[in-house]
Amino acid sequence: MLLGCATLAPVYASAATKFEVSGWMPYWRGATSTADVLPHLDLLTEVNPFVYTLRSDGTILDNADMNEDPWKSFVAEARRQKVRVVPTIMTSNGEMLHDLLSNKKKRIALEDYITAFVKDNGFDGIEIDFEGKKAADKAYFATFLKGLYQRMGKKWVMCDIEARTPLDARYYGTEIPPDAEIYANDFVAINKYCDRVRIMAYDQQGIDLRLAAAAASSSQLYAPVADPAWVEKVVKLVSKTIKKSKIQIGIPTYGYEYVVTAYADNQYIYDIMWTFNPLYATQVAAQYGVAPARAPWGEMNLTYINNPSATTSTPVSGGPYVAHAAAVAASTYATGGNTHTEFRYLVWPDAQSVADKIALAKKLGVRGVAIFKLDGGQDPGIWNVLRGVKQ
Repeated sequence: MLLGCATLAPVYASAATKFEVSGWMPYWRGATSTADVLPHLDLLTEVNPFVYTLRSDGTILDNADMNEDPWKSFVAEARRQKVRVVPTIMTSNGEMLHDLLSNKKKRIALEDYITAFVKDNGFDGIEIDFEGKKAADKAYFATFLKGLYQRMGKKWVMCDIEARTPLDARYYGTEIPPDAEIYANDFVAINKYCDRVRIMAYDQQGIDLRLAAAAASSSQLYAPVADPAWVEKVVKLVSKTIKKSKIQIGIPTYGYEYVVTAYADNQYIYDIMWTFNPLYATQVAAQYGVAPARAPWGEMNLTYINNPSATTSTPVSGGPYVAHAAAVAASTYATGGNTHTEFRYLVWPDAQSVADKIALAKKLGVRGVAIFKLDGGQDPGIWNVLRGVKQ
């Protein structure tokens, strides 16, 4: 096992109602993650090294060399400051999970292995991020969580779950399919066997057809990473089954770029290109002379016409283009010629939109928030937001 440190007591003194802030730290940016978070550990309740993946034989692959610096020193300092260290075990391999969870012998071996892994390494607990599960494995996963929870004792069991959109919003204007409420996660079991439940309330895009229709009716571009109006619906649905004292709202710090096809009368089709950190949006804005603006739901956004040979754009009236100038131009062209054309659309969270989510979490009365991700690529203003939470 890694590190070989003595096991520390995982439960630090705190009020039962204390608002908690945790943050995921990805292995693919390990050096910048540790360097960015280290000076701000006092603002966090817990850190989640996003470093471990589950192998097909039920063992854990370390993608970050956790027994070496910078992680080793970082973990030691987090412990010194009494910040929980709860690494994530992740997989999205549904076939592998079926093989491990549906076989009683393998499932028990996995429960034993994870428990020993946590205790041998002196971690405060483990976060289970098993995505891509089959609905047929719902009961098997619930049994796995029960077995793990019983074995872990005073160690924490944290669980990541999907953001379920209420059916009347998800299928607004369409027929609700008969299998719409068949899920792979048993929220009753998760409420019972998980100490904290992180709702992955991001990657919304167009899943809430009711909100999308409202935006379309006013000719607005609408492809949020996470609209607070949607997040609130998700949390209210989840909290019918899972205690609010266990719920943490996942907050994204990355954005999306889309190729948007504009059709006549302000009709848009969105195709995802990739995710990005906010610095990329700043560079695009500078290159194309566009002034980013805050979208109606609180995230930042801008549009531009892609021209690979361009280094700058000619500003309008001595100033930058407004955020949606490219969208307006594309829509006008498409409407005038009864045709279609493309433009690029960037949308991303910043410190203000993170502050809005924290305010929402407090309004809803949940345990706290979990930020994905803290790796030096997010808006640095987020740390000032978190300092305000701490105070």
